[in-house]
Amino acid sequence: MHRTQSRHVTVEAHRESVRQLLAPLRNPDRIERLPLLAALGRGLAADVVAPLDLPPFANSQMDGFAIRSADVPDGGTELGVVAPVPAGAAPAELAPGTAAPIMTGAMLPPGADAVVPIEQALPAVFPAPGVPATVRLPAVPARNFIRDAGSDIRAGELALAAGTHLGPGQLGLLAALGFTRVPVYRVLRILLATTGDEVVEPGSPLGPGKIYDSNATLLESSMRQAGLHVTRTGISTDRPEELAGLLRRHAADVDLIVTTGGVSKGAYEVVRQAMEGHHVDFFGVAMQPGGPQGIGTFDGVPVLGFPGNPVSCLVSFEMFLRPALGSLFGSPAPRPVVRARLAEALASPAGKHQVRRGTVLPDGTVRLEGGAGSHLVSALAHSNALIQVPEGIAALAEGAEVEVWML
Repeated sequence: MHRTQSRHVTVEAHRESVRQLLAPLRNPDRIERLPLLAALGRGLAADVVAPLDLPPFANSQMDGFAIRSADVPDGGTELGVVAPVPAGAAPAELAPGTAAPIMTGAMLPPGADAVVPIEQALPAVFPAPGVPATVRLPAVPARNFIRDAGSDIRAGELALAAGTHLGPGQLGLLAALGFTRVPVYRVLRILLATTGDEVVEPGSPLGPGKIYDSNATLLESSMRQAGLHVTRTGISTDRPEELAGLLRRHAADVDLIVTTGGVSKGAYEVVRQAMEGHHVDFFGVAMQPGGPQGIGTFDGVPVLGFPGNPVSCLVSFEMFLRPALGSLFGSPAPRPVVRARLAEALASPAGKHQVRRGTVLPDGTVRLEGGAGSHLVSALAHSNALIQVPEGIAALAEGAEVEVWML
């Protein structure tokens, strides 16, 4: 049975509640193994241990001459030039008193313990293969310009931890270690339901008292950008039985239901009414915008009820659902967090965490875009950041430093 509560919870507490609601979805049945490129943007589902050293052998960091450092005294000396060492070859042992031309990345010959860059050689050129030659080289310390085996990562070490977001760098490491497939969590399937008799689809005639639906586009695009699979139900009316039937038809095929609108305390809160008989709580989060929230299960499927104003539903996604997904599944990646100085003063309501829209400028300041209202879609469209004003701060002066989440 759903409960409507007068209490207000903190942003942190509700974010943790969302995480706990979704935690059962992190189970072995939801793991699949994908080719590396198909796993781009996904979250790693298991620890990956390095099966080999990187690099797997000692190699040259420069084009130059491989030498035995003990052969070159202070002040330098001339050494006979032997066969060159190209990348990809297995070289012969380097004889004392000789130098082997070596390419960047080529395996260090046995016996060699240093590389002299070609720019320090006289002459500073590689002799033609097979032509007897000498080269004058300066003294260098042992291990000079050598990449030792395992200097990047050693066999048996943890290469990537479960929950790591797989971007190009992580996939490149897996490829370097010889992996062709990687275990990841399956993409979550989201049912997105927009509610409201006043809401019509863009492109439809706009009658008196009607507004175009922006919530579905805002949320679906945010969810798709976060790597989720989204099914939109279309706009449900304010008849609870219609919404309940719509959700019931789709519930078995999705991992999470997200609704927008109908979660406040008014007389026509359709989501609250449709959740009668289900384990869903409705309450306020100490946040502006996005205070009214719903959380629970509908026919056993996790459900989140976001408020109906456009900015409120987008902020709800960014503050609660996106971080929970990243924490549990490694995808999507966290929003970059920076510190910036306010370009102007702001005020924040007592007892609430305020989220303002803004633009981070090249000089390190952040400009407010629009006011605090939850209907200001134009201000949102011109923003590149969410400004975080923690609970307990009533006002901040121009120049004050704030935490900013980059969008």
